[in-house]
Amino acid sequence: MELRHLRHFVALAEEEHFGRAAERVFVVQQALSNSIRNLEDEVGVPLVLRTTRRVQLTPAGQEFLIGARQTLALAGQTVERARRAARGEVGRLTIGFVSGLAFGGLPEIVRRFRELFPNVSVDLRELTAQEQEAALRGGQIDVGLMLLPVRDPSLDSRPLWRQPLVAALPAEHALARRRKLKISDLQGESFVFFPRQIRATYFDQVMRWCASAGFTPHVVQEAIEVPTLLSLVAAGIGVFLPIEFFSRLSLPGVVYRPIEGAPIVEIVAVWSRSEGRSPVVRAFLSVAEDVLGAAGGS
Repeated sequence: MELRHLRHFVALAEEEHFGRAAERVFVVQQALSNSIRNLEDEVGVPLVLRTTRRVQLTPAGQEFLIGARQTLALAGQTVERARRAARGEVGRLTIGFVSGLAFGGLPEIVRRFRELFPNVSVDLRELTAQEQEAALRGGQIDVGLMLLPVRDPSLDSRPLWRQPLVAALPAEHALARRRKLKISDLQGESFVFFPRQIRATYFDQVMRWCASAGFTPHVVQEAIEVPTLLSLVAAGIGVFLPIEFFSRLSLPGVVYRPIEGAPIVEIVAVWSRSEGRSPVVRAFLSVAEDVLGAAGGS
């Protein structure tokens, strides 16, 4: 049974006239008549009573009209769901993110995405960059957000936001009175930082930057979470070099200062190359770029 036959039947039932029904569905009258006869042959019972003045439905036709309308409505909904899925408007999206992004960037992106795509179920998973890469390869997440460049050939990535490093200082530190610093100003300071095995690329980037100024940072305390590191700064244990958007974390006892010539760290979105980029992932990337661009990213 073809959907066009059902459309022709519904048009005829509502117009009660072959000529008007044919015009409504954009076919000639003979084609509409043949379509109704084919439908009756398939159903096995008469559906319409034909007279010279009007068309009436048989009792079987009246019952068939109810089901025909329901079938056409369901078919329309099914087509629309497929089209919405192709536009990334329905489905499920699992996002991996490094912990620091929960304090800047991620909440704004997710809030906006949920506003625009309320029928997409969003699942957030806090993972290190290494864990995200493994989860992407294994299909446990659809897209990852991290601060590190990705060199795995099975993964594709796109920079979303570029942020300079800044100095996080104890509020009572002498350097906190300056409006802007040079990296050489931090020579001889105690540092708090991530363990290298957690953020190797980030760690090495900072070490090279300091080495270019003629010193190696003296790391006195390590922690894996940004809020913990900032708490150590507030306690006066050392200074820290986070990316700029972490300055949104207004922690008592911590001040942030820009540094001349600071390296730029990219926040990147990553997805599995083998899976291709799904419509939902494309929609998410578009929202992320818009949100971070409006927030001042490049």
